[in-house]
Amino acid sequence: MTAGTGIPSSRIDTSKPHPARVYDWLLGGKDNYPVDQEVAERLPAEARANAARNRAFMHRASAWLAGQGIDQFLDIGTGIPTSPNLHQVVQAVAPHARVVYADNDPIVLRHAEALLISSAEGMTDYIHADVREPDAIVEQAARTLDFTRPVALSMIALMHFLPDDQDPYGITRTLVGALPSGSHLVLSHGTADQHPELKQETESAYKKGAIALRMRTRAEVEPFFEGLELVDPGLVTAPEWYREGQTAPVYERSGFYVGVARVP
Repeated sequence: MTAGTGIPSSRIDTSKPHPARVYDWLLGGKDNYPVDQEVAERLPAEARANAARNRAFMHRASAWLAGQGIDQFLDIGTGIPTSPNLHQVVQAVAPHARVVYADNDPIVLRHAEALLISSAEGMTDYIHADVREPDAIVEQAARTLDFTRPVALSMIALMHFLPDDQDPYGITRTLVGALPSGSHLVLSHGTADQHPELKQETESAYKKGAIALRMRTRAEVEPFFEGLELVDPGLVTAPEWYREGQTAPVYERSGFYVGVARVP
């Protein structure tokens, strides 16, 4: 079953790069433009592998949560559809699961139909919205999700595009504050801790594309999980996060810290 009626139209600006389209290029996608490719090609070669490791973490975390009985997911900063998408992963485990996607890139809006292909038992919806308006996202997501029951809030490779003056921690607390006990936060965040020699090159590439980037250290990522109960193995790099019964990824240096945490 699908939702998503009343989604507004929005013009795609192909003169300015967008993080979702840069990420699409890194994952081998084709829904990007020369301005996005210029940014991506300036990034270190390791960026592609890091993007793949990050997405693999999302798959493992989402599948594990669905296996734990979580059947509602709010994915903010969805990005351009890349199979398998979150709803495909969780509905393979829990066919009745409901998934709401939210993103502010008009090209994601163009592909919303791909995100709305749900299992017959479940439901998907798409919100054209910005994470900097968390109350509006929660209000619209409530059309599809029941916020009296546990929800998994997924924010993958998103918050490092919010500089400190946009209050990324406060936005996260607002979103988490709308979730009932038993919900979970799934978050990945860019870092240069394991690639210090690539930090300047990465920041320069995004700066030339006029894209704000605020990579954070482990100590700076920890506050996103304030007040929550981190699930084992805790706050780790993307290849280090997996649960019992899942194949352990090959350990490699990573450009992302990741974690899954329960709302007490």
